[in-house]
Amino acid sequence: MSTPLIALTMGDGSGVGPEVIVGALLAPETAAFCRPVVIGDAGRLRKAAACLGVRPEVVTVDGVAGAVFEPGRINVIDPGLLPGDLPWGEVSAVAGGAAYEYVRLAGELAMSGQVRAICTAPLNKEALHAAGHLFPGHTELLAHLTGTEEVSMMLSTAKVKVIHVTTHIGLIDAVARIEPGLVERTIRRGHAAMRGSGLDRPKIGVCGINPHAGENGLFGYGEEAEKIVPAVERLCAEGMDVHGPLPADTAFFLAGRGDYDLIVAMYHDQGHGPVKILGLEAGVNITVGLPVIRTSVDHGTAFDIAGKGVADAGSMIEALRQAAELSSAQDV
Repeated sequence: MSTPLIALTMGDGSGVGPEVIVGALLAPETAAFCRPVVIGDAGRLRKAAACLGVRPEVVTVDGVAGAVFEPGRINVIDPGLLPGDLPWGEVSAVAGGAAYEYVRLAGELAMSGQVRAICTAPLNKEALHAAGHLFPGHTELLAHLTGTEEVSMMLSTAKVKVIHVTTHIGLIDAVARIEPGLVERTIRRGHAAMRGSGLDRPKIGVCGINPHAGENGLFGYGEEAEKIVPAVERLCAEGMDVHGPLPADTAFFLAGRGDYDLIVAMYHDQGHGPVKILGLEAGVNITVGLPVIRTSVDHGTAFDIAGKGVADAGSMIEALRQAAELSSAQDV
C-alpha cells in the first residue's frame, strides 16, 4: 500500500474518458505504481466497460478512505450528476457541468492531502462553456480552483519534453502576450519541474516566434530580441543552462536526439505539433506551477469514436505513471 493515491477525474462523460479509464485501470501494470480513485459516474463506467467487452467490479465509495484496491475493481466517488441515457459523442451542458464538478472535487482531495496527485481524462471545452464554466481548459480551471496566479502546460514524452509560454489563445493574441517576464517565469517553472523529476542541471532550448527565430531580424518585427533574448540572458547570468532563441523547426529535432532536456515553445501548436507526431499514446500533459501534481492524457474527448470500444488507453496509463513518479519524487 505504499503506492500513491491518485484522484482520476472522468472528464466529459460523452467522450472517450470513461473508456480509457476502464482500460487503464484494468491494465495489470497500473496497480504496480498507483492506487487510483475515479471521480466520475459509476453507471457511465459500466457502460464504457460494456463497450470494451470487459466486466470490472465498479464500486461506489463515499471517499478515498473507503476505496479497496483489488484486481478487477474500480473505485468511484460518484456525485450522481449524469443521466443514464446520456448519448455518446455529443456536446452536452450536463456532461460539461459534471466534468467541472469532477475536477473541483479532485482539487479538494488534493489540496487537503487525501490524494497525492490528480490525473484527468479529457473534457470538452464547448460543453464546459455551455454549463457556464468559462475556462479554456483544465490548466486554467485548476489554476482558478487552487488560487494559483500563473501556471504552465508541459507535454512530456520519452523523447521530448516541452513547456508552453502561451497555450489556449489565438496566435495573434499569443504573440502580443509574450514578453520577457512571462518567458522568464515559464523557463523557471520548467527548470524547477525538471529538477523535481530528478535532473539536477537540465539543458533548456527556447524557441523563437518567427521562422528561423527571426533570422537576425529578417523575419518579423524584432520579436525575438524584444521578448525572448532578455529572459534568456538573465537566466544564463544566474547559471542556468538555457539556449535560444532557437528555430523551432530544428529545436525539436535537436531535443529528440538528446541535445536538450526541455524545449520552451512560444505558443500552443508550436509545442503540440511535434509531440503529437510521436503519437497520442506517447504524450502526457502536466500542469506546472500548481500546489498539487496534475497530469493528463494528451488527447481530447474524441467524440467521433466515443462509445465504440476502440479508444487507446496508452496515454492514460502513462499519465497515471507520471503522476505516481512525480509524487514519489517529492518524497526524496
